[in-house]
Amino acid sequence: MSGSSKATVAALYRYPVKGLSAEPLRHTTLTPGGTVPGDRSYAIENGPTGFDPAAPRYFPKSRFLMLMRDERLATLESRYDDASRVLTILTGGEEAARADLGTVEGRAAIERFFATTFAQELKGPPRVLVGNGHSFSDVARKVVSIINLDSVAAIEQMVGQPVHPLRFRANLYVRGWPAWSELDRLGHTLAIGDIRLKVVKRIVRCTATNVDPETGARDLDIPNALARTLGHRDCGIYAEVVTGGTVRIEDGIETFRE
Repeated sequence: MSGSSKATVAALYRYPVKGLSAEPLRHTTLTPGGTVPGDRSYAIENGPTGFDPAAPRYFPKSRFLMLMRDERLATLESRYDDASRVLTILTGGEEAARADLGTVEGRAAIERFFATTFAQELKGPPRVLVGNGHSFSDVARKVVSIINLDSVAAIEQMVGQPVHPLRFRANLYVRGWPAWSELDRLGHTLAIGDIRLKVVKRIVRCTATNVDPETGARDLDIPNALARTLGHRDCGIYAEVVTGGTVRIEDGIETFRE
């Protein structure tokens, strides 16, 4: 193998509930074949899916409340505590709902909040879904999503205004890769200390990136800007964990081609 590119981990995030706000991390421990722990562990069902927590399987994001269609989700601030399993939802800085997602009663309380607050977006009764280690990712395989901050800067040039990196809802943000070079890493191995990640897919951007993650305003057209400028709608990559370990902010990243 041959090494390339000096880069570092600029930021780490997880999204405990699909569609709700990001949780910044100082470090996280990856395991082979897994996601960032706790990432998309829960989802809010938007109309019956037939999801079985005893035998969880992939469903497309359209079956849940999600930013691509339901931009008002970005106006919510959510906090999740692993130890207590308590989800807190704030609107306008004020607590609007707080409940233990590990109990039937707690999940019902969160469901009542969404039934009342998001009635116009719902296709049926909302249900908090969770399934034995399942991740409600946008893709069926368990992956870590990665965004190159230099590519975000290039998009700012395309659209002529600042672009918040959290529009891309990634797990890992990289500093030090030239813009768009991540797209050429398909099939390559990323090394972060002893950790090894295999790049398996480019991320095709949807209209969720048009939503400002702080205001909920649908104020940009990033997928079409990408298509006009680059001839595709790709920004970011998915990688599978091959060798696990703990990753921290400012850790170095090397790229290898097998």
